[in-house]
Amino acid sequence: MRDSENVTTLRVEELLKTWGDELQIELIAGRKGLSREIYSDRIQKPGLKLLDPDLKLEQGTIQILGKTEIAYFERLKGIEKESVTKSLAFQDVPCFIISKELEPDEALKASCNKRDIPLFTTRLYTGKLISLLQEILEVRLAPFATVHGVLMDIHRLGVLILGKSGIGKSECALDLINRGSKLISDDIVEIRKVGVSKLVGNGPERIKHLMEVRGVGIINIKDLFGTTSVMDKREIDMVIELVQWDPGTEYDRLGIETSNYSILGVQLPHLVIPVSPGRNTATIIEVGARNQLLKMSGVRSSYNFDT
Repeated sequence: MRDSENVTTLRVEELLKTWGDELQIELIAGRKGLSREIYSDRIQKPGLKLLDPDLKLEQGTIQILGKTEIAYFERLKGIEKESVTKSLAFQDVPCFIISKELEPDEALKASCNKRDIPLFTTRLYTGKLISLLQEILEVRLAPFATVHGVLMDIHRLGVLILGKSGIGKSECALDLINRGSKLISDDIVEIRKVGVSKLVGNGPERIKHLMEVRGVGIINIKDLFGTTSVMDKREIDMVIELVQWDPGTEYDRLGIETSNYSILGVQLPHLVIPVSPGRNTATIIEVGARNQLLKMSGVRSSYNFDT
């Protein structure tokens, strides 16, 4: 059911447009380089590296210039300043950000304009700036996958519902919303791996809060059911897969067997629910979610029955 896994990058232009106000950054040089890409969630502060004649900064990594770096520039004269400035400008980095509203050196501004490297200033102190950038990049640059399915919050459990087209995923989701569950995304779910084992899902902006219901068309869940019926993103706790009932297949009847579903290397509890006329699939999905919550709290009804 996995459609694709992608390597994520972030253009400096997107960083400026989306988080510019939060970061309080102002572009002062290198506007032509806004298409440069950030592909590391690390933040680098050159510091004493500036003393190295063979300066090499981490590629694809945002560079922060604070009081130490700016003070060092101010002490440089003539050829030495020209050499350090040229060395900085020839680095394969997405951008420089000067913290604390420190005044940038004119030679640095000129080099950034010449080499098309965006140079920003911000009022934020270095520590706060680095902290905010790390929060943004950890999520935005996380390993990324796209799946066709429905992501729901059912009793505060993030449930990813998978199944072939036309099996009834959206109709089940609509029934669950009527019972108080929340929709995160219908049809396309974007999943990011945050940290070692946490998966966070959301929907593409263009289909946010929308759902396709055959016979009715495209509906807006937020407009129909109110703001409490939707969420922008949700950690994924389990996967429920809908399959067409096959009389020749032996399905688990006791719930003793366990299986996992792997997304981006993370193993999630996996439940297969056969669909057939007369079965209330939405109710079964809700019961499956409730049962998973019990398992997470250490209660396993099937084990008690087996013993």
